[in-house]
Amino acid sequence: MHRSLWQVYALSDSKQVVFPAVRAQLDVMAKGLTETRTAADRSRLCRMTADLYQLVGELFFDANRYTDAAQCYTLAANAAHAGGDHDLWACAMTRHAYVELYARRAHAAQPLLAAAFRIARRGDDALSTRHWVAAVQAQAYAAVGDLDACHRALDEAEKVQALDGAHSHNGGWLRFDGSRLAEERGACYLQLGRPDLAEEALIAALAQPLSLRRRAAVLSDLAVLGAHRRDIDQVVHYAEQALGLADRSSSGFVGKKLDGLRGRLAPLMSDDRVSTLDHRIAALPRTA
Repeated sequence: MHRSLWQVYALSDSKQVVFPAVRAQLDVMAKGLTETRTAADRSRLCRMTADLYQLVGELFFDANRYTDAAQCYTLAANAAHAGGDHDLWACAMTRHAYVELYARRAHAAQPLLAAAFRIARRGDDALSTRHWVAAVQAQAYAAVGDLDACHRALDEAEKVQALDGAHSHNGGWLRFDGSRLAEERGACYLQLGRPDLAEEALIAALAQPLSLRRRAAVLSDLAVLGAHRRDIDQVVHYAEQALGLADRSSSGFVGKKLDGLRGRLAPLMSDDRVSTLDHRIAALPRTA
């Protein structure tokens, strides 16, 4: 049941359509935990609850409800710990760190990620958990301007390519298979002020099959790169595509990425096309 919910979530342009079914399943889990009779059953239900709370957290994160998302990830981490699943536990902590990163609190994310990495090393070596933790650590290092540490974390994340791709992730709470490394590398280099390295990685990412949210994020980053260069044509070309995806998804995550671009547009506002982009981004619905 939970895997099907994750699949619907992954395939939906508008993530919030999944929420009613997820809420109903949470009620089932809560009832089951009150009625469980054996330690084995309780452990299994704790793992299932941890799985589901990570999905709820992603729904809140997509809606820019960061406090609610963080609370869900804390509950998920506690349930995974109680259920004895280190990979599930590490993923919950990594998602919590993601919230801190997007709230621009990179220093708060770093201890969460350090703990997640230690926990992941106690998990299943065949899974990509520790590689995903490393990929998010790279973003945290980029946010504080540590290029060398960012490179080391990205290199660690690249080691996912050595795993058996058919068995290294489950398509639900662990989806990291290395396919998003180009876009993450590009985003890190952009944040580190290395536009030369960023563009190569982002263009490579854009050539891959991407979900709506991921494509919008890459397009937004390429538009930011254009703003950095004062290249209005590049800004408009990529930002208009990202806005089209934002209109389709009503995703707070996409809106947040475009807000980041909006903060770079001030030096270009004398151009009517940029002024229009600014107004369109400002008019996007905010889900929180």
